[in-house]
Amino acid sequence: MSLNKAQVIGNLGNDPDIRSMQSGDEVCNLSIATTERWTDKSSGEKKERTEWHRVTIYNQGLVNVCKNYLKKGSKVYVEGQLE
Repeated sequence: MSLNKAQVIGNLGNDPDIRSMQSGDEVCNLSIATTERWTDKSSGEKKERTEWHRVTIYNQGLVNVCKNYLKKGSKVYVEGQLE
């Protein structure tokens, strides 16, 4: 048995990048930032680390949602598989 599933909750770093493929379908690329915050146990200093995730959406219904409702800074939840 195996599982290929990813869940990302974060903020968009840019407006959605919508492009047309040769077939006429559109594809959406998102750049999502996730930030981890913690306090260093030895120094008490607050720290943070941001990771960037590139997500590509091919589903036309979801591409339309991205086009119409998302913009830079939007909080998003994305679930899918890694490729």
